[in-house]
Amino acid sequence: MGNDRECDRAGLLARLESGGFALLQPAAAAATLQLDLASLERLRASWERLPRDAYLRDGGRYRSRRHSCFVYTAAAGLEAVAPRAHWQPTSYNALHGGMLRWFEPIETAVSASAAWRQLVGSLGELFAQLQPVTRWHIEAHQFRIDTGDGIGRPTPEGAHRDGVDFVAVVLVGRHAVRGGETRVFEAQGSSGVRFTMERPWSMLLMDDARVIHETTPIQASGAHGVRDTLVLTYRARGFQAPDGEESQARPL
Repeated sequence: MGNDRECDRAGLLARLESGGFALLQPAAAAATLQLDLASLERLRASWERLPRDAYLRDGGRYRSRRHSCFVYTAAAGLEAVAPRAHWQPTSYNALHGGMLRWFEPIETAVSASAAWRQLVGSLGELFAQLQPVTRWHIEAHQFRIDTGDGIGRPTPEGAHRDGVDFVAVVLVGRHAVRGGETRVFEAQGSSGVRFTMERPWSMLLMDDARVIHETTPIQASGAHGVRDTLVLTYRARGFQAPDGEESQARPL
């Protein structure tokens, strides 16, 4: 079993190095990152309690979210940092860049759980094999996109990069929707792929410097159509902030 896991990990790293992204189905993610999918599944109920995103500049009411920040080191593991605003420059997010956006933090019962810590920490260890660093600055976003007003837009900013080193997009669930096709393209080229993430706990891992990504709008195919995701970003140089990189964020 150990050798199989090492082979899976080596293959995943090779895919990320060669193409800048990798799509993992749930079983492969669990095996490679040593995740307990049953424990992760118990966190899904928290997506039912996400506050509405009040910052959408397109006037929509289709997105709910929570946001928290963490640092990860091999020595100390995953540590939460004091609440801070989410900020991106307009060069990475033309629609919502330049705004200090304050969201309610992820519930402590979620962020302190062993399943969460294993997921976020294991991804940090994986990415450190591609880019050796002493500390990752991590932003975690719980998203729910709904179809209550007809159409929900997972990426209203369009195809984009996030201004970080690595991005993990985790599908938590989707219900009674159609659409939501994920597209990943070379940042400095024309090649790309398209696919639809369908299975809970499938994951898209990306080298943010090498690829751009987007997800197409969703429409209802039944009552209460929603698409739930967890987006994790990993940055070595500090959290993005309007006054420059803040690499000295302190754990709580």
